[in-house]
Amino acid sequence: MRTVRSSRRAFAAAAVAVTLTASLAACGSDDEANAGTAAAASGTVTIGAQAKDIGKVTELKVEKQQAIADLVPAAIKADGKLTIGLGALPTGFPPLAFVGDDDKTLTGAEPDLGRLVAAVFGLTPEINNATWDNLFVGIDSGKTEVGFSNITDTEQRKEKYDFASYRQDNLGFAVKDGNAWSFGKDYKKLAGLKVAVGAGTNQEKILVAWQEKLKAEGKTLDIKYFADTPTTFKALVSGQIDAYFGPNPGIAYQISRTKGTADAVRNAGVYSGAGETLQGLIAATTKKDNDLAKALAEAINYLIANGQYQKWLAAYNLDTEAVQTSQVNPPGLPKSNA
Repeated sequence: MRTVRSSRRAFAAAAVAVTLTASLAACGSDDEANAGTAAAASGTVTIGAQAKDIGKVTELKVEKQQAIADLVPAAIKADGKLTIGLGALPTGFPPLAFVGDDDKTLTGAEPDLGRLVAAVFGLTPEINNATWDNLFVGIDSGKTEVGFSNITDTEQRKEKYDFASYRQDNLGFAVKDGNAWSFGKDYKKLAGLKVAVGAGTNQEKILVAWQEKLKAEGKTLDIKYFADTPTTFKALVSGQIDAYFGPNPGIAYQISRTKGTADAVRNAGVYSGAGETLQGLIAATTKKDNDLAKALAEAINYLIANGQYQKWLAAYNLDTEAVQTSQVNPPGLPKSNA
């Protein structure tokens, strides 16, 4: 899917500048990478473990829910584990998935949600980290039982996979902290602004379309490009640009890094990565017809109903991506958008 992948590449590029690439590239699915994840036995899951200043460490009580655990196919729960796939090699993408400050723990919003779901099932989470392509190879082969890795729900992917949604797939506007401007999902509010965007990305396509609309109305939108994400945020806090339009999780990461400093930024609004007519969704992804998707959705809905879900999002500044309910195979990005 070209447009979603281009957004992902921009997000990954931002992560390269701020992630310990070598340490993540060395990590896989060994015991060290999974350190501290056997939460099912204690009924406690630690969110943001070893997450430096990227995630707020939060202890969440999550007891096994037998009725939901009974929905997990016998073949999947037979070994007492839930095998969770990440596509975070080689560089990671904070705040979603990265190696923590102990240089071994795979941490971030995505593996943490996988651990929460495993706790609801009463299973021990086992994290397998791979490249993006090999993540899907693992799901196809059954080595990986579920992927939690910022995977967009698309109609094309539904030919091979089942989904349980858990986050909105959003783009976001970053502004300097103290700037009162708000997007409000109204492109007309961009009139007269200087807005940075990554070249060749889905968000650039959307921003250029808004620029054309404003031009037809006799208004201007000045689109700016910079060499990389760090340079873009320097331009933002120095006042060279008014806003940056990019992947929402990357903005959440920048908020975490700069909070309380002179370079602090805030989120001024989000917009669906799927465009105006469809709210894009990020979903837990499992092999088609293996009967796990319903159990995943029920586990996520349990976490939503009991407040752990909201605390998980808040720990990573991802509140703007909350869903009200997890759905099995909801409408996804059409094949025409691929």
